[in-house]
Amino acid sequence: MSTVTTVQEVAPGYRASRTLPLRVEALRQWRRRRTLVMAGVLAALPFIMIIAFAVGGGPDGGRGGRGGRGGNNRITLIDTATASGANFAATCLFVSAGFLLVVPVALFCGDTVASEASWSSLRYLLASPVPRARLLWSKLVVALGFSLAAMVLLPVVALAAGTAAYGWGPLKLPTGGALAAGDAVPRLALAVAFIFVSQLVTAGLAFWLSTRTDAPLGAVGGAVGLTIVGNVLDAVTALGSWREFLPAHWQFAWADALQPQLEWGGMVKGTVVSVSYALVLFALAFRGFSRKDIVS
Repeated sequence: MSTVTTVQEVAPGYRASRTLPLRVEALRQWRRRRTLVMAGVLAALPFIMIIAFAVGGGPDGGRGGRGGRGGNNRITLIDTATASGANFAATCLFVSAGFLLVVPVALFCGDTVASEASWSSLRYLLASPVPRARLLWSKLVVALGFSLAAMVLLPVVALAAGTAAYGWGPLKLPTGGALAAGDAVPRLALAVAFIFVSQLVTAGLAFWLSTRTDAPLGAVGGAVGLTIVGNVLDAVTALGSWREFLPAHWQFAWADALQPQLEWGGMVKGTVVSVSYALVLFALAFRGFSRKDIVS
């Protein structure tokens, strides 16, 4: 009977913080086919757009888009897409920020825990023994890292391809004026940083769903569905100021970073909304997973 109390001892040298290192998890995720496919799609988009402009004779000056603070002002970045490499990179961000860049975030964060459960390997990971909090932390950090890498990959490739196709020069603004080439690059970096932060709410939802289901497609689809629902609700003008509590309302606030006078208002509000939702969803994921009966 007395021997039961000695089972609580841990093996010599065991450190919970050393289990499932980030390097190991990153290598596992990098070797996944979906990672390489997503990287290929994002890297191919700028070249597809260059071909489309070449075939179509240039960007359509009659088509505009949404942008500005909170997405309420209209901008026409596509009109100046071929003005320089910086303009082309900004255009690629404009056409992809609303949906395409949501997909890698939902994929990397929603496919983390759920994929282990679908392979029936989750319980074996925890029996290694890897503490549950450590498991989630490692997978979340790697998923966010891959999401950020995906968002950086697109504008970097677009800037290189656009410079080769249209030359290196200032970023011409559709509203008039221009940003010097030396100023355009850090402004584009700021825009990418805001897009990443604005997608944290999608990452949080996908990650939370990944801890609640054994179906990776369910977690990924649920996160993508959030974007669609958010965009629909933001289009309902009858909601008035309530739309400011929707992350989708601020998804194009990064366009303020490309103005001659940098505007922070919309990006700050969008950051607060997105981070607030994300923290709640991440907390729900950790809390629920710590109490979940793992049978997969």
